[in-house]
Amino acid sequence: MTTNGGPAAPSRGALEIDGRRLSYLDHGGTGRVLVALHGHFGEGRTFAGLARALAPEHRVVALDQRGHGHSDRAADYSREGYVADVGALLDHLGLGTVDLLGHSLGGVNAYRFAARHPGRVRALVVEDIGAEVDDDLSFCLDWPRRAPTRSALVEGLGASAPYLADAIREHPDGWGLAFRPEDMVASQRALNGAHWDDWLAGTCPALLVRGTRSRVLGAGHARVMVERRPGARLVELPTGHTVHATDPTGFAAAVRRFLAATEAVSRPRPGRPGPMSDPARRVAP
Repeated sequence: MTTNGGPAAPSRGALEIDGRRLSYLDHGGTGRVLVALHGHFGEGRTFAGLARALAPEHRVVALDQRGHGHSDRAADYSREGYVADVGALLDHLGLGTVDLLGHSLGGVNAYRFAARHPGRVRALVVEDIGAEVDDDLSFCLDWPRRAPTRSALVEGLGASAPYLADAIREHPDGWGLAFRPEDMVASQRALNGAHWDDWLAGTCPALLVRGTRSRVLGAGHARVMVERRPGARLVELPTGHTVHATDPTGFAAAVRRFLAATEAVSRPRPGRPGPMSDPARRVAP
């Protein structure tokens, strides 16, 4: 899917699960499929730049996870619910095995899905989230629910506004966000805890990307994660928590290099180990 020699705009699709709409953006093409999962407050279009950078070798399908973006709210925000949504998306698109990428909330959902469905994930990319999570999003309950104009909403959001630009919407009753703050608080509470079993259960090659200025994933914890999981690699880039948005070029290069290596390992040369055989090997940023 191209326009005037460049990538076409993504197409928006949807599926229904138990009466609930689940929306996604499909950037098209015939390349290897990469399903991308955003973090709290986000939505699938946050990966538009990554999709352009990886085309045409990769077709990026970016999900609006339950309660985010154009997807409907859900009755619960458990890990099981999020994982079921990913499986439903793959089934809806007729996809067997895919590459799976997730940022923050999406990262935990990604490695949990890979642990539960090892035959469906070829390679895993986890962006700036650990195997132990402890955070509190209750601050978002103070954000304005509606405002008469976009500028009034931005003013009410204060310092958080730049991070929420993609989530600002015009609703029938005024300007607001594309999610309910109380849903984000509930989702984070369900996310908190230790997830080592899921991280270590996965068998596919895994890339952990950390922002060196992140306050979510510490350097020591990231190193332990890659040391304990065979075939895992660590890339650290000079950013904060949202690596793909702060350093899109570096992030895309790391993801592209990693996916190329996993493609190569599926066709190892006779008598030589594949490039993923050394679990301590790191991809340079």
